Amino acid sequence: MSDISKSIKEHVQARTITLRDGTELPSLGQGTWHMGDNAGLREQEIEALRTGLDYGMTVIDTAEMYGGGKAEELAGEALEGRREEAFVVSKVLPNNAGGEKLEKACEGSLSRLGVEQLDLYLLHWSGSVPLKETVKGMEKLKADGKIKRWGVSNLDTREMKELLSLEHGGNAVCNQVLYHLASRGIEFDLMPWMKDQRMPVMAYCPLDQGGGRTLGESRTLQRIAERRSMTPLQIALAWTIHSGMVLSIPKTSNPEHVRENAEAASVTLTNEEVEMLDRAFPKPQTKQPLDIV
Repeated sequence: MSDISKSIKEHVQARTITLRDGTELPSLGQGTWHMGDNAGLREQEIEALRTGLDYGMTVIDTAEMYGGGKAEELAGEALEGRREEAFVVSKVLPNNAGGEKLEKACEGSLSRLGVEQLDLYLLHWSGSVPLKETVKGMEKLKADGKIKRWGVSNLDTREMKELLSLEHGGNAVCNQVLYHLASRGIEFDLMPWMKDQRMPVMAYCPLDQGGGRTLGESRTLQRIAERRSMTPLQIALAWTIHSGMVLSIPKTSNPEHVRENAEAASVTLTNEEVEMLDRAFPKPQTKQPLDIV
């Protein structure tokens, strides 16, 4: 590894968040949504995930829903020989989130990923299965050694309060939600509440949809990026982690873009830059529906 690559990795490793159970992780990880959908991109996508590991972006997030398991299979191939370097996250569909279905779904994810244990298993979003039943099932998976810890995804404040009121519900270590500069609704009540509970946010789509085209066109982001000799999207990604309580999981199939994402960890935004971004992308003043894509 070159000195420049080592420097990038050091910056990534220096920016961390802490899960509710005390586990420390880098603030930048890797998403896999839509990976595995195009066979022609398979080798490139595997290389992208491995490049991320090289740069210290050790959290790899996937789900049984992504490509009907294809993303998990691809992530599993990327992890061959490197399992100990990675923190592997997968998610269970709501209709599988209880009883024997939960156990079977978890075993399916383990098989596709080629691992014996998930570092983190998330409820993808809430459905008809009561949270109480999901918590019970997650705790059993922990006791059986199939998962190390569990959490949730796409739960808003009311559901999170319900979750933590349940027996063992407080064992949830995080909540994964959509969060980026143009989608800040969680800052009104969900994020402050989670901060009080010492529970970090996992931010999916931190660069928005469509490769971040909307964010990339922001004049404010462009100005800040020019000053720092960075790209607008690197600044947008740096913004998501500046609070110290967000783990961002950008997805890219391009190894060069992985490097650009990793370099965002070297950016510490100034108060002036944060204020500029607040003016360009205003904070919510009222309760907003939870954005889900």
